Order: sequence, then C-alpha cells, then structure tokens
Amino acid sequence: MSIPATSHRSPVQLAATVVGAVFLLVGVLGFIPGITSDAGSLGFAGHGSHAMLLGLFQVSVLHNIVHLLFGVAGLALARSAASAKGYLVWGGAIYLVLFVYGLVFSGDTAGNFVPVNAADNGLHLILGIGMLVLGLALGRRTVARR
Repeated sequence: MSIPATSHRSPVQLAATVVGAVFLLVGVLGFIPGITSDAGSLGFAGHGSHAMLLGLFQVSVLHNIVHLLFGVAGLALARSAASAKGYLVWGGAIYLVLFVYGLVFSGDTAGNFVPVNAADNGLHLILGIGMLVLGLALGRRTVARR
C-alpha cells in the first residue's frame, strides 16, 4: 500500500485527526489492565477510582468515555478545515477549563468526579495550550490560502 504524494487534507485537518486518534487510543488504553494499574478499582466516576493509566494518570470509566468521545469528535470534525479548527480551539479551551477544575477539585474532594490528579492537571494544561495553538496557527494558514 502506497501513500499518495499529495494530500487533500489541510494541516489543521491532519492535526485534528492525529489529536482525535490519540484521544481514542488513550480512551481504550484506560480500560486495559496492565496499561492501567489497579484496574480493579476502576470506578464509574469520582475520586474513589484509584486506577492509574500508565501508573501516572488517574482514570475512571467516565474519564475514559470522555477520551473516547473526544477522539470520535476529532475524527469526525477533521473532515473540513473549519470544523477541525473549531475542534482544536474549543477542545483546547475545554481542556484549559478542565485544568482549572483540577486545580480546584483534585484529590479526595467530593467535587472531583472526573477524577483528576496532579499529573492529569499538567497534561490538561499542555493539551489545552497545544490544541489552541494548533487550531489558531494552522487554522489561520488555511484561511490565508483561500
């Protein structure tokens, strides 16, 4: 199978596809014992779920489902440059809000229903900034080409 030399997808569409695929992968991995340590304690939601993806990121069934849905959305919205840009920009904004949520509610607090820990918070900050930068920078290049 050969890869065509040219692609009809814009850079922002490719970025949304890659981000969506990574979210799908992370969502699936969150359910696999061995990759997720203490998978037997995987709860639906809340800080009581002590399962840790890669031994680092606190996950729950709800957390994994959110990753899966974010992945499906990324793949679906990557079909056009405008929707791919929207996915990256709004997705980045959502992850920055989730970062702030994690600062307020991480640990064993009742409000930590996602659940998140310090590693999740750092990753959410990086994802939020990264998705925003990709969406704004690559989305601008797409508009400029028209």
